[in-house]
Amino acid sequence: MQNIIELKLRAIINRAAGAPRRANWRLAGLLAGGCLGLTIAWGQPVYPPTYAFTTIAGTFGNDGNVDGTNGMAQFNWPQGVAVATNGVLYVVDYLEDTVREVAPIGTNWVVTTIAGSAGIAGSADGTNQNVQFNEPTDIAMDGAGNLYVTDSGNNTLRMLTPVGTNWVSSTIAGTASPNGSSQDGSNGFAQFNYPYGITVDAVGNLYVADTYNDTIRRVVHTGTNWVVTTIAGQAGSNGSSNGTNLAAQFYEPGGIVVDRSGNLYVGDTGNYTIRKITPVGTNWVVTTVAGNAGNAGYSDGTNGAASFFSPIYIGPMGIAVDALTNLYVADSGNGLIRKVSLAGTNWVTTTLAGLASAPPDSTDGIGTNALFSTPAGIAVDGTGRLFVGDIGANDLREGTVAAVPNLAIGPVVANSVVLSWVGYSGFAIQTNGDLTTPNWGNYGGAVSSNNGTNSVTLAPPVGTLFFRLAN
Repeated sequence: MQNIIELKLRAIINRAAGAPRRANWRLAGLLAGGCLGLTIAWGQPVYPPTYAFTTIAGTFGNDGNVDGTNGMAQFNWPQGVAVATNGVLYVVDYLEDTVREVAPIGTNWVVTTIAGSAGIAGSADGTNQNVQFNEPTDIAMDGAGNLYVTDSGNNTLRMLTPVGTNWVSSTIAGTASPNGSSQDGSNGFAQFNYPYGITVDAVGNLYVADTYNDTIRRVVHTGTNWVVTTIAGQAGSNGSSNGTNLAAQFYEPGGIVVDRSGNLYVGDTGNYTIRKITPVGTNWVVTTVAGNAGNAGYSDGTNGAASFFSPIYIGPMGIAVDALTNLYVADSGNGLIRKVSLAGTNWVTTTLAGLASAPPDSTDGIGTNALFSTPAGIAVDGTGRLFVGDIGANDLREGTVAAVPNLAIGPVVANSVVLSWVGYSGFAIQTNGDLTTPNWGNYGGAVSSNNGTNSVTLAPPVGTLFFRLAN
């Protein structure tokens, strides 16, 4: 069930003398006290709106490395996704060892290979198709338009610089080797062990989830050098402990993203949790914001009551963040797209799309009617659109906020109130007593329909209730 609208009803009590006053809608008592009318106040949105997902490139079950338009293009594990300010997508095609550009042209999406040669693994720097990768997993873009790629099979970090219409590759950290290790240092003296997720902050610092070292690394551009330091976790010591700097523990961290305040969020794949890393002075403090270590599942809920399932052998827990610090998670093992949002001091997890009980699929639709196979990469643009790389379906999906019905209130009839909406007969009225919990339930009243208008007559509730339409 996906949230569309949250509504808190309030009553206006008209007295014989004096101005009206507001009170939370406890309808039974207010009607007895002489309520003559109802008005509404919108509740603070805590839960995510419903998203409609459509396939923009690739075709389910059709793998390869073919450039082309929309479904004519082919991918082979499109894993990491980055979106530029102009709406162009950049995708790492893991099994083809390439980086692809997906450009919106009119109503179409045109896919081209900008770096790497399909099926030819290696570590060579160069230009365009002369570049070689070995199992690239994630991609990020800085403000200058440079792309950064975790070249996981080579245990290196690569930079793709736009030069005219070309893309020029350079290895900025690590030395190509199939044998990973952990070493801080500059440029090729640094060592990684299957670096997976990558993100870049507003000033160009890189942050890397060094998956098999169970650490988070920071990469700073200093002069002509790139200096790598470990900011959280300790190589060779996996676990789930929160703490500061090396006292914290991770277990195969996958996706990583940085918000506008410099906080990091990590999909801690092996722990099935979402971790936050907060800069405090020169330290980095790690906390768990969603999920409970070792508790795999697909439950929505608050903080540790939520559960995820994305072991690294299935697919990483990709993660993105918007300008309001809402997190979007590609819960690959469950085939779900999740949202993790702040509600006061809590983090509330809801499911935006997908159905955990469904077999792997790639079906366009709204909310739980949209089905995924193994969503791994995820990005969000400045307008809130989501872009998902589904490595099981070998396609790219776009998620946009779906149209919502207009929920009208009134009239009051025989101590009850009528809630109505036009069209959208698939939506149901749900109620909840507290917006900070996920305990929404369908209202049991009958829905009547008259000339496309659906309505529910609500008996007086006990206490304050919130209402929403959900599909």
